[in-house]
Amino acid sequence: MQLPKEIETKRLLLLVVSCSLAGVIVGGIASWAEGNWCLQASTVTSECLTQDQITRTIKGMSTGLVAGAGAAFGAAFGAAWQHGHKD
Repeated sequence: MQLPKEIETKRLLLLVVSCSLAGVIVGGIASWAEGNWCLQASTVTSECLTQDQITRTIKGMSTGLVAGAGAAFGAAFGAAWQHGHKD
């Protein structure tokens, strides 16, 4: 059964937005936790002391955004390819 193009577009957009949001959350939490771990290490490096925690968290969130969007598009194209190659 073929879905209307409008519904397919909305489903793809929902997939991209939800994966991107998950990537932002995971990336932000991971970089924030890494910053805390870095400051509590037995030997604190100069990089750890000079990098701002907010900047580090924003970089992690932006990386998560791109990774989430890429994963969503990869999953969507993989599903489309598999659907097109069914016997």
